[in-house]
Amino acid sequence: MTNLETVQSLYAAFGRGDVPAILSRLAQDVRWEYSSVTSDAPWLTPRTGRDGAAEFFEALSAIEITRFEPRDFLAGDRVVVVLLDIEFTVRKTGKRVVEPDEIHVWRFNERGEVSHFRHGADTHAHHLAWHG
Repeated sequence: MTNLETVQSLYAAFGRGDVPAILSRLAQDVRWEYSSVTSDAPWLTPRTGRDGAAEFFEALSAIEITRFEPRDFLAGDRVVVVLLDIEFTVRKTGKRVVEPDEIHVWRFNERGEVSHFRHGADTHAHHLAWHG
């Protein structure tokens, strides 16, 4: 399976709610949300390891996703970048975030495992929605 096919399968697993399938494709020491930009929105918190990635999926319970459409997949040697449209509402505040062209960056190690993942998102909009 190519890295591009792996990423496409991860989005399919996400659509099915199959978090174990996603976690199985991650390196044990994956850096999840490795950006230097920090956010207090729990779904954008940097994490390490498969357990940390699992915490990310648990943190998604704070939002209700109403649109999630990966559109463009750009593949390099050991990286796949995805442009997607996402809309969600923060459950505790009722505030909505609409992100056209959110960016997901997937980096792979030499074994074909996801070694790094990050969102390129409007962190200010996420912060405002989280705090109402």
